[in-house]
Amino acid sequence: MVEGIIYRYRSGVAWRDLPERFGPWQTVWKRHRRFSYDGTWDEIFTAVLTEADAAGDIDWGVSVDSTINRAHQHATTLPRTTGGRRELHESGTRAK
Repeated sequence: MVEGIIYRYRSGVAWRDLPERFGPWQTVWKRHRRFSYDGTWDEIFTAVLTEADAAGDIDWGVSVDSTINRAHQHATTLPRTTGGRRELHESGTRAK
């Protein structure tokens, strides 16, 4: 059941497309939903994190990326049209 949930998140398939070897998809989905609701996943994560930290397997360093993506100079000169009726685009001229 847990392997089915992991498979679903790693592969990105829909619940209905879960391979039959994991059992009925409804059962896997219901168990995942119940574990999410009652905090079971949080308890499992805390236990695994605590064990890994005690073993020294976690590097608590943080990396921050300050990359800036700029648009090309021609990307900002497109006309502003939404495909609607012309009068919808004239609201600024009516206010004068």
